[in-house]
Amino acid sequence: MKRNIFRLYILFVSCSLVLLTSCNKDDAPGGDPEEPQGVGLPLISINTNGAVIVDEPKVNAKITVIEEDVVSYEGDIAIEFRGASSQALFPKKSYGFETRDSNNEDLDVPLLGFPEEEDWILNGPYSDKTLLRNVLIYDLSREMNMYASRTKLVELNVNDSYRGVYVFMEKLKRDSQRIAIEKLNESENSGEDLTGGYILKIDKVSGSNLGSGYNSQNSFNSSYTPPSGSSDKQIRFLYEYPKAEEITTAQKSYISTYISDFENALASDDFTDPTIGYAAYIDVNSFIDFFILNELSNNVDGFRLSTFMHKDKNGKLKMGPIWDFNLAFGNAGYCSGGVTNVWAYKFNERCSDDFWLIPFWWERLLEDPEFVNQLKIRWTSLRANTLSENGIYDIIDTYTNQLSSIDALDRNFQAWDILGEWIWPNNFVGNTYAEETAYFKNFIRGRLNWLDSNINAL
Repeated sequence: MKRNIFRLYILFVSCSLVLLTSCNKDDAPGGDPEEPQGVGLPLISINTNGAVIVDEPKVNAKITVIEEDVVSYEGDIAIEFRGASSQALFPKKSYGFETRDSNNEDLDVPLLGFPEEEDWILNGPYSDKTLLRNVLIYDLSREMNMYASRTKLVELNVNDSYRGVYVFMEKLKRDSQRIAIEKLNESENSGEDLTGGYILKIDKVSGSNLGSGYNSQNSFNSSYTPPSGSSDKQIRFLYEYPKAEEITTAQKSYISTYISDFENALASDDFTDPTIGYAAYIDVNSFIDFFILNELSNNVDGFRLSTFMHKDKNGKLKMGPIWDFNLAFGNAGYCSGGVTNVWAYKFNERCSDDFWLIPFWWERLLEDPEFVNQLKIRWTSLRANTLSENGIYDIIDTYTNQLSSIDALDRNFQAWDILGEWIWPNNFVGNTYAEETAYFKNFIRGRLNWLDSNINAL
């Protein structure tokens, strides 16, 4: 009953607004699928009350979340488009939104069973026609006890326009339930307090970046030229937490010096020494798991974009959480992103002219026999359970069976009629969803077999 009343309300509002707004109709799907019926994926409906969603700033809207035919949440939000390349290239947009209270202040809420927060993401897989690449790798990361954004498949309506299957997910945030590091206040500029927590990332500049491009306000540079890169190539570390507009001069100096000291130790003749070498600065296990996840998926953006790292108070630098694998698992038809028999960390050798290259860290770490030994032990252990072929297939099958059984796939690809069509940067184009998932699985099988041989041969 509540759902039917809500539908009538949305229909009334949509018809009333048709004379006032385009409702972002330029980005609306091409098909006219039936609205989800019965118990299935959660249904999220967003009503902007006539405002057009843009990249920035966020616009005010209302959200309704329906789970198993029951309204589980209604409230105010502020919403915008998100994504760098995807926003420019794909008509199926991704969204970032904040839950708000009646006074338009940020409001922490536990949406769809996730720990409470106010920052959320609706990721719209488009070139990834399995819809599952991010979902799978994040599941695997959490099974390896390495935090990754929690995800849930949902269906989305925006201003009564059906937008397809989306991945509802957490934004990466400093939080006891997410990136669990200490809060760092602007007043903490000396002693033990200054040591954390921090979040950095290697990535493109997007959103509010305090000036044009990379600059001293939003980032700092590595002193080391990336392998195979020309002398003008640089690795840049963006301030993620504290935010660039909030981090103090003392805090910038501390974390940039810490990274510099780590890189100097890694580049030194004594880099394998456990006391004065690189291991004094990093959590080695987190680096190994990060390496495995990016290599498992042959992530063409791995190690060089959407690469997060964090450091807690009095702690060492840790890699992660992982982020943005839409182009992984053979989905990129450039720089060998679609093959199973290359090292992802050697991207620079294949595409040295790319603007974003991989730091020297990974090549150097693999020169240390102890790091390689620990990598082999971890890989062998994971292959026996979490990263077994059947275990990974079971995760994929669970999601695809769910999507198929409730006709969500049909609705999504009726709205976005792209099966059989090349979408940048597809390496493979399947005519059906079954062909897309078969390619996905075959890539994983080939990749696992190649890594079994090549990690053992390191």
